[in-house]
Amino acid sequence: MKTIIGVLCLCLASSPLAENINWQRAQFNYQMFCQGCHTPDGSGAKSVPRMKDHVGYFLQTRQGREYLVRLPGSATSALDDEQLAEVLNWIVQEFSGDSADESYERYTPLEVAQLRQRPLNEVYQYRAQLLVEIASAKTRE
Repeated sequence: MKTIIGVLCLCLASSPLAENINWQRAQFNYQMFCQGCHTPDGSGAKSVPRMKDHVGYFLQTRQGREYLVRLPGSATSALDDEQLAEVLNWIVQEFSGDSADESYERYTPLEVAQLRQRPLNEVYQYRAQLLVEIASAKTRE
């Protein structure tokens, strides 16, 4: 029995979903760099959009996924690529509720490094258009 458990642990540890993500550091970085506007529970404040129970919808399209990295607060963050990938994965894990399934593709530092080179300038108009596209894709399912 110990051998089977050891083999399972080895398989899980080498799977892409078992990347070395420091969840405590991700939570700390969220608290330091994000929660001032997005609030501790992701519900947003004033003109800052709500992430709680909604952020996972952005993972349903390529543009939506990219949007989360290309937002000025993400793209120009003082966090390095690995830390930003961790924070984004932590946000999805903590705040998506039923808006993302558990098999979502986690952000990688390489993906973050590439996407944050093209930060968004016009966030509000882009987000409005993106939400229409996501809703349209959802109704086609």
